[in-house]
Amino acid sequence: MLKIKIINQEGNELYIGSAQQQACCIYNFDYRDGDWVIVDCDKKNGFYKVRLEDTMMESIVFVPGTSFVYFIPKVAERSSYSPKSFYGNCHIITVSEATEEELSQRRNLAFNPYDQHENTTFFPHSSANVETRNEATFASRNAIDGYFFNESHGSFPFQSWGINRNPKAEFQLDFGREVVLDEIVLTLRADFPHDNYWTKATICFSDGSELIVDLEKSAARQSFKFPPKRVNSLVLKNLIKSNEPSEFPALTQFEAWGYEAKILEKGE
Repeated sequence: MLKIKIINQEGNELYIGSAQQQACCIYNFDYRDGDWVIVDCDKKNGFYKVRLEDTMMESIVFVPGTSFVYFIPKVAERSSYSPKSFYGNCHIITVSEATEEELSQRRNLAFNPYDQHENTTFFPHSSANVETRNEATFASRNAIDGYFFNESHGSFPFQSWGINRNPKAEFQLDFGREVVLDEIVLTLRADFPHDNYWTKATICFSDGSELIVDLEKSAARQSFKFPPKRVNSLVLKNLIKSNEPSEFPALTQFEAWGYEAKILEKGE
């Protein structure tokens, strides 16, 4: 059983709907600052296909508990979302259990356009030790939202993870469970000459291993493959800026390709 509820900042329930396999919410009111969505599940450690805003892409997320929460972005924090998102008086939310066939596919396990600072209930989840001016357009979540537009910087669709010129900046990705990775893909922001770029970076995996990658001045996706490793988190760090004059390197997308460890174990 899946149940979707929309609740306002006073704790009043504005909408309640439930279904067995796929829950669908049609909410015919304007969102207000402080509204949030809670989805109740009937089991722990579940995988769900979610579309928590109908203008955004569907994503598979992992939920370790029996519910997960999504806070509707406040109006002042929507610069990294489409101008169509969260406005108007017709909002559709869909949640369904992911099938074993879907979970068995090799996919980008970092992808989660619904991640946010407050997220503690579903994965993947990003975080960083610095974000430029703490602005939404430079938050860590932007690097896993699935948008690859990198020829400019600022608000949607050019949102990115910005490091506020901090050479010790670090980006962390938590999967919430064990996964098997075999490829990392980085897409640097490429608003040259405004932007600089990193020539080298280190990816530290939770299994204790490290991957040092050499990067190019390019708007293209840069792929780094390696033997499969079982991890539950990673950190991107030791970002070495080029000698070009700009002080603004940034990351548009971080992809982590691989498989669900639990599904692979069933086939062994």
